[in-house]
Amino acid sequence: VQLQACGGGLVQAGGSLRLSCAVSGSIFIFDSMGWYRQAPGKQRELVATIRSGGTTNYADSVKGRFTISKDNVQKSVYLQMTSLKSEDTAVYYCNRRWGQRDDWGHGTQVTVSS
Repeated sequence: VQLQACGGGLVQAGGSLRLSCAVSGSIFIFDSMGWYRQAPGKQRELVATIRSGGTTNYADSVKGRFTISKDNVQKSVYLQMTSLKSEDTAVYYCNRRWGQRDDWGHGTQVTVSS
């Protein structure tokens, strides 16, 4: 299975970005899919997850600003990010968990300029 993340870029504070994660090489089945991020010098942290049934979970730091969603037909998961802050600057990674599997995609850089 491959997870292909895209949509990162450079944006001014207060702006928006939409990240996409496309799953290939497998049917679109999972226990949860999520977005994690890692800023320079920091550990990777949870941003948001979505379960196969649609239940979502967010880090406190992004609640009310970020929205995770999925499209079963497109086999994709999205992260709509609004009201971006400089502290959102990080490499964002897509993750899939299914049973014992824990799959990661390559990251996509998000840089928020203040």
